[in-house]
Amino acid sequence: MSDQIQRFMFDHTNVRGEIVTLAAAYHEVLDRHAYPPAVNELLGELLAAVALLTDTVKLDGTLSIEVRGRGVLSLLMAESNPGGELRAIARIAEDADLPSEHASFRELVGEGQIVITLDPREGHRYQGIVALDQETLGGCLEAYFTQSEQLPTRLWLAADEKRAGGLLLQRLPEESQNQDVDAWDRSVQLADTIKTEELLGLEQREVLHRLYHEETVRVFEPKALRFGCTCSRERMSHALHTLGKEELRDILHEQGAIDTQCHFCHTKYHYTAADIETLLDDPEAPSPTIH
Repeated sequence: MSDQIQRFMFDHTNVRGEIVTLAAAYHEVLDRHAYPPAVNELLGELLAAVALLTDTVKLDGTLSIEVRGRGVLSLLMAESNPGGELRAIARIAEDADLPSEHASFRELVGEGQIVITLDPREGHRYQGIVALDQETLGGCLEAYFTQSEQLPTRLWLAADEKRAGGLLLQRLPEESQNQDVDAWDRSVQLADTIKTEELLGLEQREVLHRLYHEETVRVFEPKALRFGCTCSRERMSHALHTLGKEELRDILHEQGAIDTQCHFCHTKYHYTAADIETLLDDPEAPSPTIH
């Protein structure tokens, strides 16, 4: 089963959808970390969600979803870019007890907020914030669309540490193009019948056929997805530069060099004292050695 996202729409209505399936990209994320099963599953849901949102908002840039909680998880983050690359990370709060295998979304994140950032290649960066006041990740993201986009949107998300998947339905404002006033309610009611094993185990077209075989559905060409990290030597250099001369030189005095790594993909970067001095003089200078 390929890692891909597929767009579809119901002819003569103002209802559209997206369906996503992830396996290899999901495994790439999990293989780089050692999270408990409940966290792995929530991370899979977030990966599916960020892919769905990126394709839905038609963003030519990077989209990230940050779940900032005050429960067992202090941070859950996933990011997607126009090339179909995905990455994600979780951060368990210090001194937190590891969650049970079947811990719920509410038990994992507690109170807090979701921050959705749209960073286009051209134009201004946009952030939307929604409270963690729903019982599921999908419910919180639905609230974001209602609040920020003012578009009725429903999400079904699932993950089982092997695969992650998601289904999104959205009602567009073009009422004049809608020749079926019941299309939205009917499409949502049918999607509510989807089982987790179907969303994760069946090919996308088979899922759509099972749900909507009595509807006129137009299915578009799928888009491939994969794991990919946007870290770079340049980005790491800029991040270090923001620490300031005094703090960087204090670290050098204690350690003789600076070693750091990307939290997402674990790529390591090594800075000698000469690298740091060059960086302080010119933040745009060539970056350090990668291990």
